[in-house]
Amino acid sequence: GLYGAREAGGSEERSPWAGEGERGALLSASLQLARIQTDSVVEMLRALYPELHFEIVAMSTTGDKILDTALSKIGEKSLFTKELENALERNEVDLVVHSLKDLPTSLPPGFTIGAVCKRENPLDAVVFHPKNCGKTLSLLPEKSVIGTSSLRRAAQLKKKFPQLEFRDIRGNLNTRLKKLDEKEDFSAIILAAAGLKRMGWENRIGQLLNPEDCLYAVGQGALAVEVRAKDQEILDMVSVLHDADTVLCCIAERAFMKRLEGGCSVPVAVSTLLKDGQLYLTGAVYSLDGSDSLKETMQTSVNYPQQNEDGPNDDVQHVGITAKNVPGQAQEAAENLGVELASLLLSKGAKHILSVARQLNDAH
Repeated sequence: GLYGAREAGGSEERSPWAGEGERGALLSASLQLARIQTDSVVEMLRALYPELHFEIVAMSTTGDKILDTALSKIGEKSLFTKELENALERNEVDLVVHSLKDLPTSLPPGFTIGAVCKRENPLDAVVFHPKNCGKTLSLLPEKSVIGTSSLRRAAQLKKKFPQLEFRDIRGNLNTRLKKLDEKEDFSAIILAAAGLKRMGWENRIGQLLNPEDCLYAVGQGALAVEVRAKDQEILDMVSVLHDADTVLCCIAERAFMKRLEGGCSVPVAVSTLLKDGQLYLTGAVYSLDGSDSLKETMQTSVNYPQQNEDGPNDDVQHVGITAKNVPGQAQEAAENLGVELASLLLSKGAKHILSVARQLNDAH
């Protein structure tokens, strides 16, 4: 859901803007985390454009409402975004703030990601039941039940910790933590570290899962600002929020996912590192129980100067992202890296692993 900017509330999804003297609006998802994420983006914009007035508009999305079904079963990629895009299209709002990992790799025509903010920690985190405080996953008793709504996390951790049981848990962060603390159903739950940090609950993180233990989701930890692709004024305004390193990592990750045609219903995972002008991408696909998997790493140079790319390249998007202030050749190299890594996995049989995972998931 989304809340009006001047009221207390929760939100995470959208944000609009208009010129001086006019009122803009920001859409956000009704959850507290959504609101915190929207507010953080609006604060950055207010600092940069003190003369503008920003207003946050409240809405709720299908994904927020369907809390009794596993995400992977609902099957709609635009679960958390459709209502917000409708408002964007009707000019009711001018920008929408999302978790980048919620945004499909192909946006509907007329929309683009106008900003990808500096990434928070992208790793997954384990939050333990109070009685297991101080433990790690490997120290939990056999048959301990771990809650996660993510096929990606479950597939990797089942293989790594075969002695544990993994069960679905849905609901927003507050709900999941409540289920963990107040009942004896779960010994621990797995959540994105970024969401816990943004909520101010970093002290609940009992264990961070390194990429060796659990590769993360495409775009995890990054916030995206979605805008109308033709709205040059708004696009220029939000583009200053782009973090170049995050943009390049996320373009590579999204290109990898897109080439694999992955989504919520199949376990696809990544990890990226940008160091000394080299971008390293590790990508993997898994069967639902983690027994079958393919994982590879590739790298490319993204060390290109910024060029003046005015003219016909104005509207170039890379997997839904428009970032004119990041060198175009670097963005292309990042996108190609993702495509090539996915192609390598496909040549080794990734399509079969993913189609079996999809069928099994649908059958459940």
